[in-house]
Amino acid sequence: MEISRLAAIPLFAGLDERDLTAIAGAAAEVEAAEGQTLATQGDLGHALYAIESGTADVSSNRRKLRSLGPGDVFGETAVMASGRRTATIVATSPMRLIALFKRDVWALERNAPEVLDRLLAQIAERQAAERT
Repeated sequence: MEISRLAAIPLFAGLDERDLTAIAGAAAEVEAAEGQTLATQGDLGHALYAIESGTADVSSNRRKLRSLGPGDVFGETAVMASGRRTATIVATSPMRLIALFKRDVWALERNAPEVLDRLLAQIAERQAAERT
């Protein structure tokens, strides 16, 4: 994967070339069709996703929480904290995603620790927003 694609995702923007290269080596490309369920609340989460193109809706307990689009990341809470999906994500258009599997995310702790710090900060921000 080209590192320029990763650098376009806000979570990865500003990382140095070494970190982006480490992520690119672990990343997988995924495509999803409109209407496809990408994550189901309560299921085990084995990957996190960054949206390159397309849109999706996030719902919890059958209530829509928000919409996601290019640059957004989802699935990090299950991969890094709870192990279970905390929401259901359904594509509302065709999507192109960058996937990082759990084993690869944890390998980044050695190879690109700033990425892990950013993911943990994002989890904390989401949890704080959900409490308000």
